[in-house]
Formats: sequence, C-alpha cells, structure tokens
Amino acid sequence: MTKNALHIEGLSVAYQKKPVLCNVSFEVKEGQLVGVVGPNGAGKSTLIKAALGLIPSLTGQVQVYGRPYKQQRRLVGYVPQRESVDWDFPTNALDVVVMGRYGHLGWFRRPGAKEKRIAMECLAKVGMTDYADRQISQLSGGQQQRVFLARALAQDAQLYFMDEPFVGVDAATEKAIIQLLQELKRQGKTVIVVHHDLATVEEYFDSVLLLNVELRAYGLTRDVFTRTNLHQTYGGKLAFLDREKVSL
Repeated sequence: MTKNALHIEGLSVAYQKKPVLCNVSFEVKEGQLVGVVGPNGAGKSTLIKAALGLIPSLTGQVQVYGRPYKQQRRLVGYVPQRESVDWDFPTNALDVVVMGRYGHLGWFRRPGAKEKRIAMECLAKVGMTDYADRQISQLSGGQQQRVFLARALAQDAQLYFMDEPFVGVDAATEKAIIQLLQELKRQGKTVIVVHHDLATVEEYFDSVLLLNVELRAYGLTRDVFTRTNLHQTYGGKLAFLDREKVSL
C-alpha cells in the first residue's frame, strides 16, 4: 500500500486578522509530483511556510509520514522563492550546497570531505560543477536556482517543498529542473511545487491542488484540472488557449 508522505488537516492562517488560508485539508501519496496553483494572493506560499512551521498557523495539523512535522524535519527539503534569499551573503555555491548536509551532521560536527563530495555530486546533477567556487552573488538567476536545488538534493529528503522554482529562469534551467523532479519521482520521493504557469501543469504534475484561500479542488491532474475548477479558483480571469491548455 502506498504511504501518505504528507497529511494536512484543517490548516488556517491569518495576517493581521485577514484570512489567508481557511481550513485547508489534503493528503499526498508517496512518490507524486504535485503542483499548487492559484491566483496571486491565494495563499500558495503561505501553505508551504505554514506546513514547515516558518509562519504561525491559527489551526491545523501537519504530518509527514504519519508523524508530526517537527519530529520528521530531516525527511523534508525546502527550496524557497529565489527573491526571498539574500544573494549578497558572502559564500560560494559549494558552501551553500554543503549547508544541506547539516541536518545529517547535527550541530557540533563540522562538514568534512564526505559532505563536500556529496555536495559536488549534487552540483553535478544540476550542471553547476564548474561554478562550485563562484560567489552566489555572481551567479545568474537560473544558476542561483540550480544551486538551491542542489542544496535540497544534498539534504537527501523524502518530501520536498519547492516555492515557484521555475520563476525567472531560462529555458535550459527549466528543463533541468523538470528532469530533476522526474528523477526524484523515480527514486520514490514526493515533491510539492508552487507553480504559476498553467500551460505546463498537465505536462509536469501527477496531481494538482487548486487554491484560493480555501482549497478549491485537489486530485489527479487529469481529473481536476478542468475549466470549471479553474474558473472557480481564478474567478473567471482566464483566457483559454485551447481545449487542453489554459493560462492567465
């Protein structure tokens, strides 16, 4: 029987008393690629941050592989939005990826040759080996995103949250990212991705979660990625490209 990698029950979040997420509940089976889509301000990034305990929630429970998230942190990897990162911090690409190993080391062990070897292998998987010694501030947006993906890989997690990893990257980086997601799936990992490009949802994701403060629809992409559900989620602000593809 396939395990639940993630179970969220009754998650609600408010900013200055304004509801941002209302009673969101869903579960994700192990080994799935899940897209989280919805209009701006729908609570997509909030959902991830609340699940990870990065922001407080009013109500709700989050379980990872059947146990509270706080007990399962080592099983979870996170790729934040690129604009939320201080790229002027004085460190190079290799050191950023090595940071992904800290959960395996504990607080009092310094990373050694093994951690650096793993970090270099992860950089190789995203095509960034030649940039290991480059300061992150000197990298392009797509290169910075690849470094953060490599850091997540170095965590060797079972469940990954990625907040808009495709935003602001070139076509080559987008292709590299989707290949990486497919490789994680082949390894039995579970990946939840906040995504903005509706035209690629059907191509990229097994399941899709449609969110606009409340959960509007969730399930296999072929079942729930429909005109009706999208109109309910986006309030009719959609221009349909054809019968299958849709975009804002």
